[in-house]
Amino acid sequence: MNLPNKLTLLRILLIPVFMGVLYWGFPGANYAALVIFILASLTDLLDGHIARSRNLVTDFGKFADPLADKMLVTAAMLWFVEIGQMPAWALLIVICREFAVSGLRMLASDAGRVIAAGWSGKVKTAATMVCLVLMFLPIPKVLNTACVWVIVVTTLYSGVEYFTKNKDVFRSM
Repeated sequence: MNLPNKLTLLRILLIPVFMGVLYWGFPGANYAALVIFILASLTDLLDGHIARSRNLVTDFGKFADPLADKMLVTAAMLWFVEIGQMPAWALLIVICREFAVSGLRMLASDAGRVIAAGWSGKVKTAATMVCLVLMFLPIPKVLNTACVWVIVVTTLYSGVEYFTKNKDVFRSM
């Protein structure tokens, strides 16, 4: 297994540790979980950089890397929903967008086409990660609400962009 794949696997393994720290609830658990979340997020940047620069792109990486990202983000958002810091409808929008885009990619794949991550999807991911980090900190409620809206708006925008740019996938059905 190459280094990028090991980093992806590490990110997946950090998710239950991240959640365990939050549920354990010892003094400073939020900050410990935040450090784990940041480390896990950084493995995403690092494994992508290494894989592209050394041409180490694998089928495992193509499958596991985006899955690990979705699992990490969903875990953090589930925590924020549970503690009342994020409304469930916001998480539902994120999850529905992920399922819809994954479905679109599967349909395109069946037609022999690959839909690469678009610019708006990368902005959505970066904005979401930054907002989730901020939400772990003691920020004013108005900033927390702004973070939720940034996540929702970038999620919706990127989802609409994927479907708009790839609407021809449905014409062949």
